[in-house]
Amino acid sequence: MLAESQKSFDAEVVRQDFPILFQNVHRNRPLIYFDNAASTQRPNSVVEAMADCYRSDYANVHRGNHTLSERISVRYEQARERVRQFLGARHTNEIIFSSGTTAAINLVAHSYGERLQPGDEVMLSVMEHHSNIVPWQQLAARQGITLRWVGLHDDGSLDLEQFQSHLNSRTKLVAITMASNVLGVINPIAKLCEWSHAVGAVVMVDAAQAVPHMPVNVQELGCDFLVFSGHKMVGPTGIGVLYGREELLDAMPPFLGGGSMIETVTQDGFKPAGLPAKFEAGTPAIVEAIGLHAAIDYLETLGLEAIDQHEKRLATRFLLGLTEIPGVHILGPTSGTRVGLVSFTIEDTNSQDLAKFLDFRGFATRAGHHCAMPLHQHFAIPNSLRASFYLYNTEEEVEQLLATLPEILVRLR
Repeated sequence: MLAESQKSFDAEVVRQDFPILFQNVHRNRPLIYFDNAASTQRPNSVVEAMADCYRSDYANVHRGNHTLSERISVRYEQARERVRQFLGARHTNEIIFSSGTTAAINLVAHSYGERLQPGDEVMLSVMEHHSNIVPWQQLAARQGITLRWVGLHDDGSLDLEQFQSHLNSRTKLVAITMASNVLGVINPIAKLCEWSHAVGAVVMVDAAQAVPHMPVNVQELGCDFLVFSGHKMVGPTGIGVLYGREELLDAMPPFLGGGSMIETVTQDGFKPAGLPAKFEAGTPAIVEAIGLHAAIDYLETLGLEAIDQHEKRLATRFLLGLTEIPGVHILGPTSGTRVGLVSFTIEDTNSQDLAKFLDFRGFATRAGHHCAMPLHQHFAIPNSLRASFYLYNTEEEVEQLLATLPEILVRLR
C-alpha cells in the first residue's frame, strides 16, 4: 500500500486535463504515452490560455500605442515575471525568451563565447545532449578553444574525481546537464558550480530534463546560465528560456540583429537595447510565452515535489520489472536519485523494432540515440529504447508495459 503522502497525487484525476490521451491508435488500442522526455502533452488550461490570447488580446508587443498592443505587452512581461519567480532569479532582466533550449545554448556559445581565446577550455560531459555539444564544437572551430570531456562510471553517473581533476586556470566555461535525457542521472549542480567557480569558470546548466520535474532555484544552485524548453513541461513548442546572471548578460554582445534589440540605428551603426530586449531580436513567441505562463501555473498548482515523487515511483516500479526480463541491460543507475525515465537495451533485440511493435500495442516510446551519440558510443551500443514518465502516467500503464514487453520479445526472437 502507498503511504498517505503518496496518495495525494492522483494521476487519474490529472489525466482528465489532457484530452489527447483519451484516444485509440492501432487496431483500437488505447494510447499510452511514454515519450515525455522528447515532448509532453498540454493540459486544457494551456490550450485555453493561448486560444484566449488569439481570440481577445493578440497584437505585436512593445511596438504599438493601441489597446491590443498594450494588453498583450503586459501579458508577455507577466510571463517573464512568472518565469523569474519559478526559477528564483533576482531580476526579470535575467530572463531571456528563446525558441527553446537549443537556441538558448547557441546564444551563450556565440555571445559569451566571443570572449574565449585559443587555449581556453570548455568542459563537457559524455552524457550531454547534442544541443549541449555541437554549439561548443562549433565554437572550438571558430575560436580555437579546447573541449575537455568528463567521463562516466559504469553505472552512468558522472566521474566527479575526473571533473575536479580537469578544472584548471584555463577552464573558462562548464556546460553540463542537470539531468540526463538517457541515463536519468541527476548531477550535483550546486557542487559542480562551487568547484568551477573556484577556478574562475562560469557554469551553464542544461535543465531541459530537470525544470519540468522538480523544483529548480538558480540562486541556490549558484549557476551562471540555465536553459530549458516549454514543450517538455506541458507548455508550447517554440518557447524556451535562458536565465543568465545580469552582470554577465550585460557584458555580452547581442546574438541576433534586427528589430526590438536596438535602442538606436543610424547609417553608421547601432546601439543595442538594454536587457532583456538585447537578446530578443524580431517578433518574439508572444502567445507561446503566455502558454508557458499557464504551464508554470499548472505545474505549481499540482506541486513540483509531488510530481517528482510520482514519476520516481513509476520509474522505480519499471526498473524493478525490467530486471525480471532476461537479457535486459539498463542504462544509468538502477537505484538512487534519478528522474522518471528509463533507457535500456535487450539482448539480440533491435530497439527500433521493439519500439515499432510497442507502437502497434498502443505504447508511444522512443528508440534511437536520443540526440546523445557520444553517450551511446561510450557504452558501445548503437541505440536504446526509452520510456519516460510524467504527471499523467499511471501505475497501471507501467504494469501494462511490463506485461507487454515479454510478449513482444517472443515474436521478435
